[in-house]
Amino acid sequence: MLFTDYHVHSDYSDDSWYLMEDVVRDAIQKGLSEICFTEHVDYGVKEDWQPEDTYLVGKNKVVKNVHYPRYFKELAELKEKYAAQITIKTGMEFGMQMHTIPPFQKLFDAHSFDFILLSVHQIDDLEFWTGAYQQGRSQQESYQRYYEEMYHLVTTYKDYSALAHMDLIRRYLDKEKDAFDTTKEQIAEILKIVIRDGKGIELNTSSYRYGINGYTPSIEILKLYRDLGGKIITIGSDSHKPEHLGFQIREGQALLHTLGFDHICTFDQMEPVFHSFD
Repeated sequence: MLFTDYHVHSDYSDDSWYLMEDVVRDAIQKGLSEICFTEHVDYGVKEDWQPEDTYLVGKNKVVKNVHYPRYFKELAELKEKYAAQITIKTGMEFGMQMHTIPPFQKLFDAHSFDFILLSVHQIDDLEFWTGAYQQGRSQQESYQRYYEEMYHLVTTYKDYSALAHMDLIRRYLDKEKDAFDTTKEQIAEILKIVIRDGKGIELNTSSYRYGINGYTPSIEILKLYRDLGGKIITIGSDSHKPEHLGFQIREGQALLHTLGFDHICTFDQMEPVFHSFD
């Protein structure tokens, strides 16, 4: 079975200091045949790099989006350098909100991508990880508003490949028990649009690192996606450090096969490529 990691961060993401070439070398050493870099872009809460800014390789402490000129240049160089050893794909993780769609569209139109993860990391510029979004909301209200934003995004924005860690908000709420039973209808409406539009979802294996009981998304969401006819699914570790790369990928593939999925997907120029489990 293809050993691939489709959610990989490097030093070009503001929360990682893992140099891109080190990622590639480690991926080869671990036996990965294909990886996709999916660096963080979060308009609304982060600014772009400007030509006059000082970029410290491996040492940046400022919170900004991807340094686009450096990113695309290094990616092209590494693709050529390691072409005989591993396939490297160009991606990004769009941490999108409804009011930030225009800059994301501009970014997408300006570059050539293989794969785009669509994520919801904040709402109304309120971050989940700081607790600002959850403040004043019950757990149920936090879930409902989260899925409401996601529904509007997939209804409006179409230049993405897969929904990342669909129930991410759980990481910042109750890690033992999710709200699937009370949000199933919202989730189903989102998945119907995803499937209708020929998009996919990802199985994100980082949940184990964050102490979440189960994968992200939950097995219940994966089953619902399957039952609604969903077939496009990628798998990624959401790696930021060497020990994260390829983490639980094999186990995640086995789970998907057990749940009745016939394939996992990679992407080429925004088109899914299906790989059988057989």
